[in-house]
Amino acid sequence: MPQLEATSTTFDFQSASYKDAYSRINAIVIEGEQEANDNYLKLAEMLADSKEELISLAKMEMRHKKGFQACGRNLEVEPDMEFAQEFFSGLHQNFQAAAASGNVVTCLLIQALIIESFAIAAYNIYIPVADPFARKITEGVVKDEYSHLNFGEKWLQAHFEDSKTELEQANRQNLPIVWKMLNQVEKDAKVLGMEKEALVEDFMIAYGEALSTIGFTTRDIMRMSAFGLIGA
Repeated sequence: MPQLEATSTTFDFQSASYKDAYSRINAIVIEGEQEANDNYLKLAEMLADSKEELISLAKMEMRHKKGFQACGRNLEVEPDMEFAQEFFSGLHQNFQAAAASGNVVTCLLIQALIIESFAIAAYNIYIPVADPFARKITEGVVKDEYSHLNFGEKWLQAHFEDSKTELEQANRQNLPIVWKMLNQVEKDAKVLGMEKEALVEDFMIAYGEALSTIGFTTRDIMRMSAFGLIGA
C-alpha cells in the first residue's frame, strides 16, 4: 500500500491535462456500467431461469455507475458522455443485434466475457495510479466484476458444445472492436498512468482464462485471440 501511495503522488490530479483526459476516461467507465446494466436487463428477459440473478447484476452495475459519477464530482470533472457513447457504439450495436435475433450466446460473450474482462483489466491497472477517493471506489467495483464474469463462464460452460461455434463467430466479430477501443483511449489512459500494453495484457489474461474455463483449449484460445490483432 505505501508503494501505491507513492505512485499516486506523482500525478497532479488538479492539472488541466489530467482533468481533460479524466473527463473521457471517467465517462467511459460510467457509460460502461450503464451499458452493462441495460445488457443484463435484456439478458434477464432472454434467460428466464436466471432472471433474478441477472436483475441483481444489473442493479450492481447501477451502483457502480453512481460510484464513478462520484469520482468525477470529487475531481470537479464533467464526464464527456457523448464521447463515451460513441466509444461503446460498436459493442452496443452488436449486442442489440444479437439480442434482437435471440442469440443469447453472442450476448453473453459481449457482456459477460468481453466487457467484463475489459473492465477488470482497466480497473486493475487504474487502482495503483488513482486518486485516493477513486481508488477506494474502484477497489470495491472490481471485486463485483469478477462475479459478473463468473456468471457468463458458468452458463457458457454448461452449454459449451451447443455454443462453441457461435462463440467463435462472436469472438471473430467483436474482439477487433476491443483493440480499436484500446487504441482510441491510449493517449488519455497514459495521462492517467495506464499503459496500453498493460491494459492489453490484463485484458487478454482475463479473457483467455474465461475462455479456458468455458471449455476452449489453449490452441483454440491462441487462435481466437489472434482475431484481436486485426484491429491492432
